[in-house]
Amino acid sequence: MLTKLAGARLYDPANGRDGAVGDLFVRDGRIVADPGPGAAPDEVHDLSGRVVMAGAIDIHSHIAGGKVNIARLLMAEEHRAAAQEPCGCVGLATPSTHATGCRYAQMGYTAAFEPAMLPSNARHAHLEMADIPLIDTGGYLVLGNDDLLLELLASGAGEEAVADYVGFMLNATRSLAVKAVNPGGINAFKYNQRRLDVDENGPFHAITPRRILTSLAGAVQRLGIPHPLHLHGFNLGVPGNVEATLDSIAAVDGLRLHLTHVQFHAYGAEGDRKFSSSAARVAEAVNRRPNISVDVGQIMFGQTVTASADTMAQMNNAGLAHPKKWVMMDIECDAGCGVVPFRYRDKVFVNALQWAIGLELFLLIEDPWRVFLTTDHPNGAPFTSYPELIRLLMDRDHRLARMAELHPALPEHTILGSLTREYSLGEIATMTRAAPARILGLTDRGHLGPGAVADITVYTDRPDRRAMFEKPDLVFKDGRLIVRDGVVVAVLQGRTHVVEPAYDPTIESWMARRFDERMGQRLTHFRIAEEEIRGGTGLVRHACLPGAF
Repeated sequence: MLTKLAGARLYDPANGRDGAVGDLFVRDGRIVADPGPGAAPDEVHDLSGRVVMAGAIDIHSHIAGGKVNIARLLMAEEHRAAAQEPCGCVGLATPSTHATGCRYAQMGYTAAFEPAMLPSNARHAHLEMADIPLIDTGGYLVLGNDDLLLELLASGAGEEAVADYVGFMLNATRSLAVKAVNPGGINAFKYNQRRLDVDENGPFHAITPRRILTSLAGAVQRLGIPHPLHLHGFNLGVPGNVEATLDSIAAVDGLRLHLTHVQFHAYGAEGDRKFSSSAARVAEAVNRRPNISVDVGQIMFGQTVTASADTMAQMNNAGLAHPKKWVMMDIECDAGCGVVPFRYRDKVFVNALQWAIGLELFLLIEDPWRVFLTTDHPNGAPFTSYPELIRLLMDRDHRLARMAELHPALPEHTILGSLTREYSLGEIATMTRAAPARILGLTDRGHLGPGAVADITVYTDRPDRRAMFEKPDLVFKDGRLIVRDGVVVAVLQGRTHVVEPAYDPTIESWMARRFDERMGQRLTHFRIAEEEIRGGTGLVRHACLPGAF
């Protein structure tokens, strides 16, 4: 079947199109070249005047796994509305799997990636992601506090051995990338330590976070994983943590590094409140170093729940829980988990400045290919707040009006009011489509060129950018229409994206002995078989590029 999307304004940064009027042709789920005057399309959509982009891609959203389900249990009040919602779309900060897929698709998203999949929980996380309809998924494997890696480093293992370990773990857990959460800090928390600085030895293995960070970043690069090490940095949410953030950038010494939810790591300790914005310092460092990319983790006001493997940070935040309940847990030899409900208030100075810091980062980082639109769902806000965030970035008048409603001391502590930049539609398409696909190695996603998967979103160009991005006219997944005027009209299953780097299999005998000694399962049972992922169908493998970076 040949489908023609006619007369659209195409925003396709990967192919150099910035509002150019043209036609798209779709056959068998992929975009194809113009078949010529002799081919009669089976279906034609007249999109004259309308904006067309590839399906959006969220590189960092907590959508599956242990802590997500703990959050759902803790926030049971969000799910009591199920009886009143026949579509099953319940939960705001903690949506069900069905609601997650529907709400993403209704905003024009066709992929979202779980950024914190623990090795011991990977099988469950994959089962849950497979239950999310309409969008593609994948997981980033959390390493950096796991006993086996720390033992390798403490034993003096070289770069090759560390890379072999990481390569095996990525293959065994069917992961797309590697995530490090407060490297060394979660392990230190298990020994009753409540803080671990970048160059401080951990309490058991006597390894510094700097060494863990550089070893993992080096292994990711050595293996040719398209996405750089995805780093949840040090001292999350602590005034003055910008120094640790800048130290992390310097520590990798030119290796590629992705700083996640960097808004939470861009805090100074200046001023009479001992809490200040260091967004300008972080942005300057990113602008000067092409090896660094970030996602922001913007906070938006309202009730949410914070869920993180960083038990050290979450224990510090437990006293701020709203409502007053929280969960902390230790996860065998992997990491940990902390779930703390939280309400961001616009009249609270700290929350207002956090909001401003995130926007400062968006507006000060110059390259839209290296800054990504996230709220660290649900930690900063539910992902459903993206349309309002886009409006804040594209409409300075709206931004200033919203700022005037916040804590009265805010203007004295932020440069946000002086920033005149407004994102263009092309820049929004870059940071939400083309750039996420490129940094994840998804070569046939995020663009509208021939050969691309036909994940396509159609908008009416509205001055109110929130209204525009909140309710697309049409959304196609794999060439099939799934959303019309914000309503899901067809339900289909997405795919799971993975990488399979090469490694020396002799590492497995060393690992098998240690699994027998200290883990709750044998190594042979730990490895996830291909048929366990969506019944053996829908697995998309992406090439590794050894030595490419």
